[in-house]
Amino acid sequence: MTVRGATLVVALAAAVLAPGFASAKTSALDTKIQAQQAKLHNVHVQLNEKRGVLGEAEAKVGTIAEQLAIANRNISSVRGQIAFLNAKMHTTESNLTWTRVQLDAAQETLARHNDALRRRLIQAYEYGDLGYLAVLLQARSFGDFLERWNDVAYVVKANEVTIRQRRAEAERVEAIETGLVADETTLRNARAADDQQQLALSALATQRTNLLQLAQSEKADVAVQVGELEDTSAEAEAALEALVREKQQEEDARRASARRAALLAGESLPPEPGAPGQLLWPVSGPITSPFGMRMHPVYGRPILHAGIDIAAAQGTTIAAAADGRVIVAGTQGDCGKMVAIDHHGGLSTIYCHMSQIFVGVGQDVQRGQAIGAVGMTGDATGPHVHFQVMQDGHPVDPMSFLR
Repeated sequence: MTVRGATLVVALAAAVLAPGFASAKTSALDTKIQAQQAKLHNVHVQLNEKRGVLGEAEAKVGTIAEQLAIANRNISSVRGQIAFLNAKMHTTESNLTWTRVQLDAAQETLARHNDALRRRLIQAYEYGDLGYLAVLLQARSFGDFLERWNDVAYVVKANEVTIRQRRAEAERVEAIETGLVADETTLRNARAADDQQQLALSALATQRTNLLQLAQSEKADVAVQVGELEDTSAEAEAALEALVREKQQEEDARRASARRAALLAGESLPPEPGAPGQLLWPVSGPITSPFGMRMHPVYGRPILHAGIDIAAAQGTTIAAAADGRVIVAGTQGDCGKMVAIDHHGGLSTIYCHMSQIFVGVGQDVQRGQAIGAVGMTGDATGPHVHFQVMQDGHPVDPMSFLR
């Protein structure tokens, strides 16, 4: 409930509970007030529903926006991976180019070894082991035999070396070719996977961008509806306030007439309420927020602070500021648990954010009487009493009335 709403509740309660309205005009005014109050109630119900829808729309926009931000971060990450992979592919392609040069050289070497081995195989086929034996038997001396033996052994060994080299070169060529195929396949698969992931993320980002635009459009539509209902509510509150003010004026006129009659009859009357220093402090404590415009600690926007906030420990007894009659006792929106007391003469006091209420509507209370306990119900950031003074239905600075 706003400050204006709390003001209306108190003013309406004071007017409705005031005695002495028996005329047809007063009954007609009561009917108008009740009809306007019902209209205002219906508007508030619709407004609260739309505010709930607006809150859900704002939460939806926030969720989709966060999801879109995550998708965009993932896209950036994948683009970074692709850039890294492109650099790696460039390096690998350079290595592959060099590897192909090595492969060509290895293949040429292998071809030479194959040629040499082929010639030696032909010689072995043509001469065989008997050819080597004939060479040995043709030795003219033992020294010549040994020399021929060494030559034959060298030839045999050379053949073996040629075979091993050929085999080694063949294995090297095969390893290089296998490595080339593996590297090319790995890079191709990785690039394809990243491209596919980027396409999927881009599609997801597009989808969430569309959803975000739709959610923002829905939010804007609901915000317009909330604004229209707030305007309607303000108009209805103004109309109700005018009716309540009219009834209070009638009640003030009746009380003034009764007071004049009592004075003429020689009766002793208490002083008129509303004089400076007339009200008692409801609790003892420092003022944490004075009367006037301020940035609301919960709503986060400039708003009239229609009373003063007095800090006190949770559960501290709250006293009535003056004699009067309780006109409101219960939970009232952002005021939390609230008590309002009519002190007659257009003066009333409001006590908000109570943890407990000790009095009921219609109960007469005395100055200093316990009416509740300090709490932090409603929109409150800590235990305190919001103490508000109303004069003729309008909030005024309580410091002008406190003793």
